[in-house]
Amino acid sequence: MAYNHYILVCGGTGCESSNSDGIYNNLLAEAKAAGVIDKVQIVKTGCFGFCEKGPIVKVLPQESFYVEVKPEDAKEIIAEQVVKGREVKRLLYKKDQAAGDKVKIEDIEFYQKQFRVVLRNCGVINPENIDEYIAREGYSGLEKALFKMSPDDIVEELKKSGLRGRGGAGFPTWMKWDLTKKAPGDVKYVVCNADEGDPGAYMDRSTIEGDPHSVIESMIICGKAIGSHQGFVYIRAEYPLAVDRLKIALAQSREAGLLGKNILGSGFDFDIEIRLGAGAFVCGEETALMRSIEGKRGMPTPKPPFPAQAGLWGKPTIINNVETWANIPVILNKGAAWFAKIGTADSKGTKVFALTGKVKNSGLVEVPMGTTLREIIFEIGGGIKGGKKFKGVQTGGPSGGIITEESLDTPIDFGALTKLGSMMGSGGMIVMDEDDCVVDVSKFYMEFCVEESCGKCSPCRIGTRQIHAILDKISKGQGTMEDLDKMKEIGFAMQKSSLCALGQSAPNPTLSTIRKFEKEYLAHIVDRKCPSGKCKNLISYSINEKCIGCGACARKCPAGCISGEKKARHVIDQSKCLKCGECAKTCKFAAIDVK
Repeated sequence: MAYNHYILVCGGTGCESSNSDGIYNNLLAEAKAAGVIDKVQIVKTGCFGFCEKGPIVKVLPQESFYVEVKPEDAKEIIAEQVVKGREVKRLLYKKDQAAGDKVKIEDIEFYQKQFRVVLRNCGVINPENIDEYIAREGYSGLEKALFKMSPDDIVEELKKSGLRGRGGAGFPTWMKWDLTKKAPGDVKYVVCNADEGDPGAYMDRSTIEGDPHSVIESMIICGKAIGSHQGFVYIRAEYPLAVDRLKIALAQSREAGLLGKNILGSGFDFDIEIRLGAGAFVCGEETALMRSIEGKRGMPTPKPPFPAQAGLWGKPTIINNVETWANIPVILNKGAAWFAKIGTADSKGTKVFALTGKVKNSGLVEVPMGTTLREIIFEIGGGIKGGKKFKGVQTGGPSGGIITEESLDTPIDFGALTKLGSMMGSGGMIVMDEDDCVVDVSKFYMEFCVEESCGKCSPCRIGTRQIHAILDKISKGQGTMEDLDKMKEIGFAMQKSSLCALGQSAPNPTLSTIRKFEKEYLAHIVDRKCPSGKCKNLISYSINEKCIGCGACARKCPAGCISGEKKARHVIDQSKCLKCGECAKTCKFAAIDVK
């Protein structure tokens, strides 16, 4: 059936939480009521990436890009655009309005420097319809692997592409596959690590929500390459939408003969099962993940042996994360040479980042390796909210480090970020401004690591608690100069002696902030002041001469510590003040000083 219009509605978790499902249902109802249901196809897609402006609705062929859409806007979209052929101007992204002529999605600032490989189908297809995936070259890479390539050919193609694992370590994908392929034994396993647990990271979840078949296809290809017949997707139970779409995709693949016995008549068998994780961050570590799949407590085990030698149930096992898997069908379809042209000499292809924090345009960003941090934060991200001063960006989540302004022009790749004292990690990128306190940030990440430590090894179990206790001391104005040296000593010991990457990398945020913001630590320790005003014990609130005695702050104060006559300057009783900041939020006359 030919349609006059195609309406794409973002169905990612972020937009779903803002009732994009209501938008979708209302569009269907309004199209039916207007008698145009047979002239318009309404599709719920995966994430468009521009999360700051969600929910997003895109109308084709006009390329109308609507942002911050509400369910009640559906009636106007159908009545104006579908029935009358006129765009709803008020819903268009501002650049469309400013330009005066048609602007395609790739011309919007947020998308201009992006290059979508992993996210190629997200926001484009219905992830619950296998036909739409197939229509965009889906499973053609699998067909090529099954009928035109030997296992050695597949591994060689990955080698030529230069693809490295996107889960954090950046290990060459082909080498891992080759080791597993050559490992002795008839039983081998393929595992997708979808246990994404970094604060602020949602790249893998969004990829599965928007394009689950890309992961399924590549896992089957891997099975053919290494001689495996069984795969597992280990995914967090907290990702219900991703889990549901993955289940639908697996069922559709089996029905189409693309999964299970004798795939496409090739004689090759491969099937995939889902294993739900309980949300433990440590289960993102591959040995802990495998123990969890086996039904054991998710705790790391020493390496060697590596999973490629002895993984699940002691058998050779391939483990890659979602982003790594999503690249592989493209490499087989377009060729290794095409992929290798993208990125840098050391880091080929693209990288997906979850850009969050104090940035104007937060969302999913996919850029070629070699793109600078400045381009991502200030061009794609639109710069810092509220005109505030940029302070730093945390990459790699609780395993990474802070990168400051002088390094913003560094091209992003695996080696460059490591040299800066941070790491690529899975792709979390949290931007901080002048109002963020590095002691508070370090304490947040260390608290996260304390909670997520499995406790198996003492360097991690004890070290995280010790550093967190010291950071807490400093944030309360009780720190000493010796505390800085003590945190460094503990951190270096953890890096050298912890069993797994969680403990080895847990001190990174603290050590990097001490190195780059020592003066801010000294202000907390020596001056007993928090320059950013975040540490409650080190700040005080007072009322200045701008006070007109309106009493708004007193009425809002939960401690009842503000007093004064009507139309006269009020006073804060410092002995009762909770330092909650409600007075500063309430005052309309800038009469509250925070020092």
